[in-house]
Amino acid sequence: MAYTELQVTTNFSFLRGASHPEEMVEQASAFGHSRIAITDRNTFAGIVRAHVAAKKLEMSIIPACRLDLMDGPSLLAFPTDVHAYAQISSLLTVGNLRTEKGQCQLYKADVYHHAKGSKFVVLPPPALNEVYEFDPTFKKALREYREAFGEHLYIAASRTYSGDDAKQLYQHDVPVFIS
Repeated sequence: MAYTELQVTTNFSFLRGASHPEEMVEQASAFGHSRIAITDRNTFAGIVRAHVAAKKLEMSIIPACRLDLMDGPSLLAFPTDVHAYAQISSLLTVGNLRTEKGQCQLYKADVYHHAKGSKFVVLPPPALNEVYEFDPTFKKALREYREAFGEHLYIAASRTYSGDDAKQLYQHDVPVFIS
């Protein structure tokens, strides 16, 4: 089964990612991947360079981004077509216009308004990767996201390699995206 990395952060996620998009694509190719998703924080900036590099290596890029929200857990947004890409681009413009250059302020309501045609992956807080019972605040956010996105919502999970990953990763009623 082919593996596709769905959460790649480049140096366009300032102070978070270190590698250039071209380097990420080259490394993915070296690992034998046929495609990757570029998910920089509150921007699509890295996908253009990644696309150019991927084309040279006969790979493809999944255009996406990470939405860090002011009032809820972060989401990975995966537009499924050109219209959805335009919607997420408009969403990012809304967030950028609210604050000074280099920052982006997004809220759940903004995402709900621009969500048509996209798939979303909710990212649990880092502490939840080690704790199997979600805290009530996160559970509430999951329910709200599920109501807003329906079958277009997934939840990210990371393996802890503690021996019971399969049991823990599949106990929730939201489809799981494993990284």
